[in-house]
Amino acid sequence: MTIQEMKNRGLLLFESISGSRAYGTDLPQSDTDFRGVFIMPKNYFYGLQEITQINDATNDKVYYELSKFLELLAKSNPNMLEMLAMPTDCVQYQHPLFERFKASDFLSKRCQQTFAGYALSQVKKARGLNKKIVNPMRKERKSVLNFCYVIEGHGSIDLEDWLTKNNFKQEHCGLVKIDHFSNIYAVFYDAKNEHGFKGIMKKETANEVLLSSVPKGVDSVKIMSFNKDGYQVYCKDYRNYWEWVAKRNVERYANTVQHGKNYDAKNMMHTFRLLDMAAEIAREKQIVVRRPNRDFLLKIRKGDFEYQELLERAEAKIAEIETLYTKSDLPEQPDLEKINQLLLAIREAWYSENS
Repeated sequence: MTIQEMKNRGLLLFESISGSRAYGTDLPQSDTDFRGVFIMPKNYFYGLQEITQINDATNDKVYYELSKFLELLAKSNPNMLEMLAMPTDCVQYQHPLFERFKASDFLSKRCQQTFAGYALSQVKKARGLNKKIVNPMRKERKSVLNFCYVIEGHGSIDLEDWLTKNNFKQEHCGLVKIDHFSNIYAVFYDAKNEHGFKGIMKKETANEVLLSSVPKGVDSVKIMSFNKDGYQVYCKDYRNYWEWVAKRNVERYANTVQHGKNYDAKNMMHTFRLLDMAAEIAREKQIVVRRPNRDFLLKIRKGDFEYQELLERAEAKIAEIETLYTKSDLPEQPDLEKINQLLLAIREAWYSENS
């Protein structure tokens, strides 16, 4: 079922403009997002054709079926809770039955985790982005050889430097593991490749060094260490970095580079919005969607603040929220029985009116 088919069949319970235009943090180029709630036709509900969500191709318009909406409300999902407190200028449609939803029935101490916890994840994401921007990774991928070292005198040198210095080829090397030592190997060399040594690695993308069979009487030429843990960490970081490069939002990345502060300003803005909302829920027991500190949030988005300053502010806010929720008399979680009864009452009323 498409969004238009759902509307044409008169299944809409609620629809509102959401996102930055609801928060008051929109810019002239901002998209207009919509979020809403619908109810499945009776024959779908009692049959096998379950629909929990309808959205467009870009997810700019997302509509949740009544049961999923309430399930997410019971989990204190911020996006769902916001729909219970949308500014009147954003509400596009509201069925009288939707008036039965009261934000006070869904606010609980769970909001600390869903609002502030998500905000904390955004801080970590900002840290990760900062690391990626400040420490970009070369496209040329390192290999096992870059993490191997040989003993030289009382110290060690890179294996590749040793190979170059001696005009050796890694393909003509043979490795034998030394017992009782982790990732330590005896290195043998056969310039004419008469012994069939396998080399140190099979290919550039190899994850392990190779072991060879060495005939008796052949002496090793060096002792080598393979920093396997370091190589595995590098491979993970390399993969994550280039996946991020491939998937990053080009416009937002350009903005990040332009303001020169090396953090995703839009993510940081939403971090502070969520932290403020978490504090308001604990302190005032209400959800404020349209943000009163719009100017401050837009300054964050413009990159007016230094990265470290924002991190320190966020960490102080998180500590404040911890205290607020400890002292709050909000319930630990929403009343699930009451929510279930509300679901049944609305569904029965809807089907009675539309049967």
